[in-house]
Amino acid sequence: MTRTVHTFCRYCLASCGVEVTVQDNRVVKISADKQNPHSWRDFCAKGRTAGQLVEHPRRIVAPMRRVGDTYVEATWGEAITDIAARMNAVIDADCPDAVGLYYGNPAGFSSSNILFMNGWLDAIGTHSRYSVGSIDQNAMHVVAQAMYGSILMAPVSDIDRCDYFLLVGTNPAVSAWNWLETVPGGWRRALARQAQGATIVVVDPLRTESAAKADVHLAVRPAQDWALLLAMVKVILDEGLEHVEDCVELAYGVDSLRGLVADADLDDLARRCDLDRDRIEAVARDFATAHSAMVVTRTGVSMHLTGSVAEWLGHVLNVITGRMDRPGGRRYEPGYVDAIRLSGMVKASAHRNRLSGRAMVAGAHALSELPDEIMTPGAGQIRAMVINCGNPVVSGPDGARLDKALAQLDLLVAIDFVQRESHRHAHWLLPAVHWLERDDLLAFTSNMHDEPYLHYGAKAVEPPPGARQEWRMFVDLAIAMGKPMFRAKGLNGFIEATRRAAQLTNRSGLEFNPHWIDRLIVATSRKFNGRRISWRDVMAHPHGWVLGPRELGHFRDALRTPDKKVHVAPPEFVSRAREILAEPAPRPPAGYPFLLANRRHRHSMNSWLNDLPGLHPSGKGTEVVIHPDDASQLGIGDGDRVRVQSPVGAVELTATVSDQPRPGVVIIDHGWGSRVFDPRGGSAPESFGVNRNLLVDAEPVDPLSQTAALNSSYVAVVRL
Repeated sequence: MTRTVHTFCRYCLASCGVEVTVQDNRVVKISADKQNPHSWRDFCAKGRTAGQLVEHPRRIVAPMRRVGDTYVEATWGEAITDIAARMNAVIDADCPDAVGLYYGNPAGFSSSNILFMNGWLDAIGTHSRYSVGSIDQNAMHVVAQAMYGSILMAPVSDIDRCDYFLLVGTNPAVSAWNWLETVPGGWRRALARQAQGATIVVVDPLRTESAAKADVHLAVRPAQDWALLLAMVKVILDEGLEHVEDCVELAYGVDSLRGLVADADLDDLARRCDLDRDRIEAVARDFATAHSAMVVTRTGVSMHLTGSVAEWLGHVLNVITGRMDRPGGRRYEPGYVDAIRLSGMVKASAHRNRLSGRAMVAGAHALSELPDEIMTPGAGQIRAMVINCGNPVVSGPDGARLDKALAQLDLLVAIDFVQRESHRHAHWLLPAVHWLERDDLLAFTSNMHDEPYLHYGAKAVEPPPGARQEWRMFVDLAIAMGKPMFRAKGLNGFIEATRRAAQLTNRSGLEFNPHWIDRLIVATSRKFNGRRISWRDVMAHPHGWVLGPRELGHFRDALRTPDKKVHVAPPEFVSRAREILAEPAPRPPAGYPFLLANRRHRHSMNSWLNDLPGLHPSGKGTEVVIHPDDASQLGIGDGDRVRVQSPVGAVELTATVSDQPRPGVVIIDHGWGSRVFDPRGGSAPESFGVNRNLLVDAEPVDPLSQTAALNSSYVAVVRL
């Protein structure tokens, strides 16, 4: 029997509406749901091939326990009992911090995974929490906290009324207009504005697909975009081009900004970013005097040692030129759930890393610190670890050292669909459930859409009988360990009572599950048209639901700073900027003349989906792109095999000679180099591309975001 399910893709924040054709519990086809009123326009091959992961030939479909060098299937009862006992033993022998957890991107696109994962971590009392945030997004969170008072204060773009786009470290022609915001069809809408006379300026070391369409391409030196942005702030303040009303009424700290730029030299900043001073001044003046404008900063800004300062200065430019909460600028979309208020109810942990002394960022420590936390003896040394839907050996810096550390754990538990590179030392493999196999209401990202929008993601197919949703794993572990979920006494007993009631009455709906929370969220949501949303309303819109028009005027109310102003000069950011200014402009170390850069591919997704042959039939991720001038000096031709090396690692791949990067910069794509193992059949692992992050040292890190130099490491290229 064939049926059609309308739901949405949960691979990225775009949340594209999809139409899934199902026959006999198998996905036959996935296509864009063109009846969706909001999100389907960025539909891509990632969503179209989602069924391949559900039916992956090496998918883990039952808990698997390591026995020697092989794995054997086990029951869930055996898995939970053994893991709980071993974790309790580790805690009893030391302290709760001896149990750690890392979570990756897939966990963030489940409405229940992150919530119950944190409930379990709170239950056992561990601070050893690590996330994907320190790879690519912490800069945004620390800036939002310092300037706006909340890590979740993510402004969205009013594209359709913008006259001047300054796009820094982003390639929306490929990645869509989406990171901690999503604007469906955003690049096409920006091009439509360009056709009406708007200006697009792209700041990127690479001649990307977006740069090729831009009116101006500023090929900035990698990791020096902060110098360009600070130069623009200086020009605007020195020439009196700021928006006086916002600088007085909305912003706090403008005088401190003036002091910073007074001590900065425009010629020095131009040399640092390797752009002509005249060109910088022209862009700054055009931006400040445009009728409407916006700065947009993305991961290209965040993934290096000066990323937080660059991210901050991008926001500063928007504030001091009057681009916040005005047509054609950046605004705040409250969504249907006040995620900022709810996040404020959770007290931020003051815990500091036992070795580095660094604080948590957005509720987690830096991934770069994890190897030492595992391998360094002492109170709180991590001896047991859960990897929740992530692949940190490939995603993070110095993967070889992390791999070595993971091999030394007393217990490693991996939750995923397949056994990936980071799981090769796992003692337990626990089978996760794909988004096609579960219901979701991603309420806590509703403020990141560019209009008020709600979509309940219905599951399309039933999961394998042996797979479980992650929230259930964490609840079962808490019960087996005798630790109260969320530290709420009596909650475990209540959950167990609902399970018994469901079993006795044969009514599954009586058993507690995240659907209860979804109903509560909807019942307490923001009012639209004078009334609250009902669950019946949600179910009546299977294609998704635009709740109302885009509105200005919510930005000031959303601020969580004590004075309800934007703090444009947080002391730690001003201090960090002065510190960088006092340092000489960076020079390549002896023997490593090239800067390592990254680029986006439309159908690639970090390390998550780069092991699906149907998604990448050409086997991308196996080349280094080098400028013709650099290639000529090294005697390298198109198609030659080369070794790219750094002080911490080396990889071998094929060279592609292209003028896409600026001279002195080489490109190797991020997220490749994982292997997929075969724990059931024992066949040889399948390898996919080259792990470029083996070249990246875990230290130093951006002191504010704790992000390593993923996009600003120095390397050498040698022809083989």
